Amino acid sequence: MERKLASIQRVLDVQPIPNADAIEVLTILGWKVVAKKGEFKVGDLVVYFEVDSILKESPEVEFLRKSNFRIKTIKLRGQVSQGLCLPLSVLPEAFHNVFKQQADPDVVVGNDVTALLEVEKYEVYVPAQLAGERKGNFPDWLHKTDEMRIQAVPEILYKHQNKEFIVTEKVDGSSMTVYIKDGEFGVCSRNFDMKETETNSFWKTARAYDLENKMRSLNRNIAFQGELIGPGVQGNKYKLNALQYRIFNVFNIDTGLHLDFEEAAEIVRYLQLASVPILHCHYILPNTVDELVEYSKGRCHFNPDVHREGIVLRPAINEYSEELRGRLSFKCINPDFLLKYNE
Repeated sequence: MERKLASIQRVLDVQPIPNADAIEVLTILGWKVVAKKGEFKVGDLVVYFEVDSILKESPEVEFLRKSNFRIKTIKLRGQVSQGLCLPLSVLPEAFHNVFKQQADPDVVVGNDVTALLEVEKYEVYVPAQLAGERKGNFPDWLHKTDEMRIQAVPEILYKHQNKEFIVTEKVDGSSMTVYIKDGEFGVCSRNFDMKETETNSFWKTARAYDLENKMRSLNRNIAFQGELIGPGVQGNKYKLNALQYRIFNVFNIDTGLHLDFEEAAEIVRYLQLASVPILHCHYILPNTVDELVEYSKGRCHFNPDVHREGIVLRPAINEYSEELRGRLSFKCINPDFLLKYNE
């Protein structure tokens, strides 16, 4: 499911912020967003911009100039705010003309207006040793690794309450996929199939872990997906001395499906590789997004001095989600991590 950086949403709740006279907190989907007091009320339609949106320069967002018009996670008067709400007046006149023709205003709720408002996604700088030389685009017979945040799809939480989930630590690294398909071994970054070079960190790690020989021993078309962490990756927040590859998905290329948790874990153990840290194998979803956000907080497995990035949740037996238009899998990011590292 593609992320909607800018969409039309309804204000679900408005609450005061202790010791704050000029601002209050809105609930948009599962997000908490600080706004000027009285600017919006429950039921209002707004344009909601997610964290990491880069807005087009305009008078309405001049206050964002110091951040280069990028939306970040911030804390105001002790309240975490993730996103920005603006009135529908920021939309082009053509949209309003169409909107007036709608008998039911709710038909526009959820509409993606990212392209309409020329919103771009903030991309983290990729150092040369990760960028490397490209062999081609990311293979279309694989799935990219980019779970939705639970705040963007809170209906998932309510639909699957009382169901057990596997909880793993969300590791702050660089996405790395390795595959064997019809005898060909390949290594991919998040977006590209990479050429092997002496300086490319993805390939160096694949060779250091002997991934080609280990995967060939399985005698099947298969892919591992995980995070590359360590020196030269995302500032090496964990202060590791060497690069590590931590697997979170095992993918059957022939069927086009991810393996269930136990089968994937067995393969990882058999090949003497390592998975991302597993936090809980029988986690029951809480009643609210706020409770899940609290659970996401904590210290990372690799360095207790560092906030963990968050958590990823999946059922032990994979299942399809209509809301996500794909596998039931979502993440919850630790706001403490974002506030510290969201520069």
